[in-house]
Amino acid sequence: VQLQASGGGLVQAGGPLRLSCTASGRTVSNYAVGWFRQAPGKERELVAAISQSGSSTDYADSVKGRFTISRDNAKNTVNLQINSLKPEDTAVYYCAADSFWLRIVTNSRADYWGQGTLVTVSS
Repeated sequence: VQLQASGGGLVQAGGPLRLSCTASGRTVSNYAVGWFRQAPGKERELVAAISQSGSSTDYADSVKGRFTISRDNAKNTVNLQINSLKPEDTAVYYCAADSFWLRIVTNSRADYWGQGTLVTVSS
């Protein structure tokens, strides 16, 4: 499966943004999907994950209540809705997919990665 992340940009603090991870080649609902981010000088971190069925989700403590991950199976896409953006959310955001949920939620080596989309939050 090929993944393409999109939707990044320059946003003012407090504003919303929606990132999309569009899959091609295979049906994304066959995979657990995670959104990760990496800020300059920092380790990559998982911010949100969703299971194949969509019945399970997981969020980093720093984004709970502000980030929502969801599936749009008709568009073969997984979205990340971000509200109340903070300057510390500035990072390159990547989506990743794997057949195994645990590989996503443990930030292990997922099989498939998108190219990343930059989110910059101005204060």
